[in-house]
Amino acid sequence: MVSTPRLVIAAPASNSGKTTVATGLMAAFAARGLAVSPHKVGPDYIDPGYHSLATGRPGRNLDAYMCGPELVAPLFAHGAAGCDLAVVEGVMGLYDGASGQGELASTAQVAKLLRAPVVLVVDASSQSRSVAALVHGFASWDPEVRIGGVILNKVASDRHEALLRDALDESGLPVLGVLRRAPQVATPSRHLGLVPVAERQGDAVDAVRAMGERVRAGCDLDALMALARTAPTLADEAWEPAYAPAQGPRPVVAVAGGAAFTFAYAEHAELLTAAGAEVVVFDPLRDEKLPAGTAGLVIGGGFPEMYAPELSANEPLRRAVTELALSGAPVAAECAGLLYLARELDGKPMCGVLDATARMSERLTLGYRQAVAVSDSPLAAAGTRLRGHEFHRTVLEPGAGPVPAWGMHQPERRVEGYVQRGVHASYLHTHWAASPEVARRFVEHCRAR
Repeated sequence: MVSTPRLVIAAPASNSGKTTVATGLMAAFAARGLAVSPHKVGPDYIDPGYHSLATGRPGRNLDAYMCGPELVAPLFAHGAAGCDLAVVEGVMGLYDGASGQGELASTAQVAKLLRAPVVLVVDASSQSRSVAALVHGFASWDPEVRIGGVILNKVASDRHEALLRDALDESGLPVLGVLRRAPQVATPSRHLGLVPVAERQGDAVDAVRAMGERVRAGCDLDALMALARTAPTLADEAWEPAYAPAQGPRPVVAVAGGAAFTFAYAEHAELLTAAGAEVVVFDPLRDEKLPAGTAGLVIGGGFPEMYAPELSANEPLRRAVTELALSGAPVAAECAGLLYLARELDGKPMCGVLDATARMSERLTLGYRQAVAVSDSPLAAAGTRLRGHEFHRTVLEPGAGPVPAWGMHQPERRVEGYVQRGVHASYLHTHWAASPEVARRFVEHCRAR
């Protein structure tokens, strides 16, 4: 049974201020001494980093496409266990989801699955009375979505605020906060969204602190907490990574981290640990050796293109990665990991495990994917079906090796990625909570080394 008070922070459209409000609420409530559980709708890796900084807890994703609607509440319960409040940041507009699949993976669907009240963040910078029509439309579109109040963002002046409040008096929804325009709180962005916390360090701490102060000054925290407490108890059992591993030594699984490899779901390390592995994080920008006793290697997503010269300059580690891969050890590489294993990235030498070259592109590749494993690998048996997503502005040539990793079935049919020796490398990001056998299989291959 899950009784954690909870709020979903949504908006009519992207760039309305969801991240500022959600992160600011997390920081403001945490400053009150509450244990706040941070969550993000969808596959995004970057916003949860700011959430984690605000709360001191792992930022967790709730993705109804990759994990299935049936896992949303259990995963939420797993993250929110023992917390005083949970704040869930939405994705895109409230009702936007997987392309062509109705409400699937939308913030609205997640709010319904969690039976959580929604706070609508409205960019009021170019409207006054029309805000009431906008809010009314969103509140009445789906009667199963309960919008409990509005936070007005980018309000220009006291007069502007008065006009907005007068208009919203007719809507029946309370104004729970008003935030003035404040560019000093803005977080820098680039080709894949916000710059990750790991790359900003002190600046990110300052930004999260400023968000918390701004939200604390502009929002009615007591009213928001009262709204969160109206969420009914959920009957769903919490998801658990528990698994009884085989007896014997715990193989060391090295997981790439640091500023170049920041994309990871918290549940992956939990699943690897539950399957019997000793998870050790290392930084390919700084560490010249793999962790002692490394039996398997996981290199997730991130921004290697921003650090290609530094990654290339770390020749001792590149050699160690190559030697491990050539030995047949299990290696799982997603997106950034795929590029790191290539021969070169933007002309800079990489590990050379894969006979491929990578470069930055003007074209953004973004979207959910359906995939089937083409051949056996340490991650999946041939024929295994998974859902995932792609998110990159790079091109790998060739895009698939002699033995591809995946056959894609959405949006077009194609093969992609590389399987060779113990290496499984692909652009596809997956969420292992939906398929825990992936982690178990990987650790079993490490143990067999």
